[in-house]
This record gives sequence, structure tokens and C-alpha cells, in this order.
Amino acid sequence: MTAIKGERARARRTERFLDAVERLGNRLPDPVAIFAIMIGVLVAVSVIGAALGWSSIHPVTGEALSVKSLLSQDLLRQFLSEMPRTYTGFAPLGLVLVLILGAGVAEQSGLFSALLRRAMGGVPDRLLIPAVILLGMLATHASDASFLIFIPLAGLLFANAGRNPLQGVVLGFAGCCTGLAGNLIPGSYDVLIFGVTEAGAKLLVPSWAMNPLGNWWFQIAIAMANIGLGWFVSVRIVGPRLPAWEPPPGRQAQGDGLTPEERRGLKAAGLTALAVVAMVAALMAFPAYAPLYDYAAEPGQHVRPFFGSIAGILFLTFLFTGWAYGKAVGTIGSHRQVIAMMASGLGPMLPYLVLVFFAAHFVAMFGWSNLGPITAINGAEQLRALGAPPAILLPILTTASAWLDFLIASGSAKWTAMAPVVVPMLMLIDISPEMTTAAYRVGDTVTNLISPLNPYFALTLIFCQRWAPGMRLGTLLSATLPYAIAFYLAGMAITAGWVAFDLPLGPGAQVAYALPQG
Repeated sequence: MTAIKGERARARRTERFLDAVERLGNRLPDPVAIFAIMIGVLVAVSVIGAALGWSSIHPVTGEALSVKSLLSQDLLRQFLSEMPRTYTGFAPLGLVLVLILGAGVAEQSGLFSALLRRAMGGVPDRLLIPAVILLGMLATHASDASFLIFIPLAGLLFANAGRNPLQGVVLGFAGCCTGLAGNLIPGSYDVLIFGVTEAGAKLLVPSWAMNPLGNWWFQIAIAMANIGLGWFVSVRIVGPRLPAWEPPPGRQAQGDGLTPEERRGLKAAGLTALAVVAMVAALMAFPAYAPLYDYAAEPGQHVRPFFGSIAGILFLTFLFTGWAYGKAVGTIGSHRQVIAMMASGLGPMLPYLVLVFFAAHFVAMFGWSNLGPITAINGAEQLRALGAPPAILLPILTTASAWLDFLIASGSAKWTAMAPVVVPMLMLIDISPEMTTAAYRVGDTVTNLISPLNPYFALTLIFCQRWAPGMRLGTLLSATLPYAIAFYLAGMAITAGWVAFDLPLGPGAQVAYALPQG
């Protein structure tokens, strides 16, 4: 009886805490206004930093970096003259627009709904939550496209199952965020992040070469832990807190329930998808003409053109498979309907386009001021000064990576600034670059769930508002915070345990590292 009372008391404290987070978050201004305020704060900090002479030395180039005032003549001129370029050059913006053009056809033709019902029809209802988290992790191999495509599909999947689509959206977001640290299979991000690690390691050991599989076993452990924790958090904490959702009158859980026309449409879409795959394979197979495969590149870099083209490939896949499906089931009669679907697909994204204008300028101005790399480099130097044992130092690196996510949203950009310092530093105390990279990745992903600098956090709110128009920032924050806390604590524990037990990180990758002699 005492144990039950204690558990209820803890549950009440958790509820009160999350209620406070929700109330506070809902009192915050609109995300657009938050970015505008942050720009003002950034300008003030840059002026102060420039006046006080804040600086650091770039560990790769040896260049002296100093904070630049955003009110200086040059930077103010740059801000005004490059405003259109800053906006349109913001990487997520182009990706969003390109993918939504294709996804709008696939969604409005009915392909996505039918495909989800077909794919998940055999999944027991009790396994829907872990299945969505796992699929979100795997979807990250499509890079940022996972946030744009899978998250709304996860909401649709829950709605088709007669469950709250808001929980599906939040779970999809959680899975996509953590998929860069925990996953079942390596992907393009491993090549990218280890490429940065290699540059840092070669400062100390020029012969060191990256191993893209160097975190594979560690990633699987993180994935398994986060699937289990995400399942628990969803059922016990987040699910009961989300705004209630009732299916529209007459709408019931659909299961598979595909009509003969829908099955014919899926067959047409499948054949079209195979044609796209064949086209992509042909563009990689012949050395004389291989736009998607670089035969002259160094080992591990051959497929970078393919990964760089994923957005375009997905656009073509969604467009043509949606068109083929719609033609087969009768939802598309002519090319004019396809164009109308592409146009209407952009409609819900208009608030995001406004947000991106301010987000793009904040990110650009942060780079112009040099505050980002200076913060990362000085933070890495503080880690060096601690002199803590590896089992403590690496979780500290995880924590530093998590907090820096509030300053530098891009994981690769942040690692580019940190790796030249922390990788050689930890190699000198016998910690392998693979282990350092693993610890960094854990921290880098968890705060994406709650960071206002993550443009996909605001986009997830827009996806939620499709199902609950009155939902506000605080409600989403109170739903994602429990996942962030659980994933962070699990990542810290796994990182410390991996070092303590000296477990292999992946094929040919160990925790310990010995500098070459001579």
C-alpha cells in the first residue's frame, strides 16, 4: 500500500511539473515572435562580445576568431543587402518546398492513407507505439525529409487506427529526432559525422581513417533503449496529457480494409516506384555516366552524390507514384488535378514560410557574429580543463553537446566546430574517435525535441494543429519534454556503461585508443 501511495505521489508531481511547463509554454509568444526576440538578443550579445574582445583560436586553421558586432557597418549592410538570399538560401526551406510538392500529390490522391493501412494492417494495436518510434528512426536515413514526410504520416496512421493522431505526430517527431543517435542500420549521417571526426583526428594522427560503421553496436543499444522508454513515456505520461481527439462521425478504425480499387492503385504505385528505383540504379551503375555515384572518390565517399540527391529522388517518387495511384483509383483524371494537388499541398505550409524567414536570419546572423564557433571551441577547452576520467568526461561531453544545441541547431555544423578540439584531446587520454563521436551524437539529438532553434519543432506544431487547431507551443513542449529527459538519461547511462565495460562500438571500433608509436 505504501508503494502504491508513493507511486501515485510521484505521478502527481510529474503531472504538476508538466502542467507548469505547458502553462509557461502557452504564455510564450508565437514561435515567429520568439525568433524575432532572439535576433534582438543576439544583436545585443554580439555588440557586448565585440566590445569586450571575446575570441578563440580555430583549432584547424589557427585563425584567431573574434566576436563581430552585428551593428557594425559591414554586417548591417550585409543583413539588408542579402536578406532575400538569406531567406531563400536557408537549407530546410528548399527541402520542405520540394518534398511537399510531391507529397501533396501522394497524400491527396489517397496513396499515403492506403499505403499506411496496407503496411501497418498486420501490426497489433498494442505494438503501434514502438512501431512508429522505430519507423521514425529508420526514416532519418532520408535526412531531413523524414521530418517532413514521416511525422504527418504517423499522425494519419494513428487516426486510421482510431487513436489520437496527436500522439502519432509526437511519436513520429521523437523517433526522427533520436534516429541520428540510435538506429538499427547506419546511413548517410554516419558518413557525414565521421567525415568531420576524421578531420579532427588527423590533426593528431594524419593516418587515421574513418569507419562509417564505427558506432553501429552503440546505435542499436541506444535505439532499443529509446524504443522501450518512448513506449513507456507515451503510455504513462504523454498520451493521457494530449488534447482529446474524437474521430469524425462515421469514421472508424480502418485496419487494412482496402477496396479492390485501392489494391489496384497500390499495385500501380508499386510498379511506378520500381521504375524510379531502376532509373536511380541506372544513374549509378555505369562509370562513364554516373551522376549519382562518384567512382573517383575516396573509400566511403562514393555514394555521397546519391545521398545529396535524396530530396529530388523522393520528390519524383511521391509525384509519380501518387499520380499512378490516383489514376488507377479515379482520384486523378488529368494533369490539371496533379498541379492543383501540388498547389494545395503548399497551403498548410504558409505559417512555416513566415517562421523560416526569421529563423533563417537568426542562424545566418549567429554565423556572421562568430559566436557559434567561439562558444563551441571554448566549451571544448573547458572539458579539457576538467581532467575527469573517461566514464565521467564522456557524459559531460554528451551534456555539453545537448546544451550547445540551443545555440547551434545543425549537428554537423556544431561538430565541425567541436571535433578539432575534443577528438584529439580525448585521443590523448586513450579514448577513440569513435567513442567521442558516439557521446556527442547522444547529446546532439535529445535537445532537438525541445530546442526552439530546431525548425522542425515549429513544423511539428503545425502538423499537430491540423488535428487540434487550438494547440499551442506549451502543449507540444510538455509532450516532448518527457521524451527528451528519458532519452538523455538513458544516453548518459549507456555512454558511461559502454566506457566502464569497454564494449565494442561497432565493427573494428573500440572505446580505447592507443596512439601509434614512432
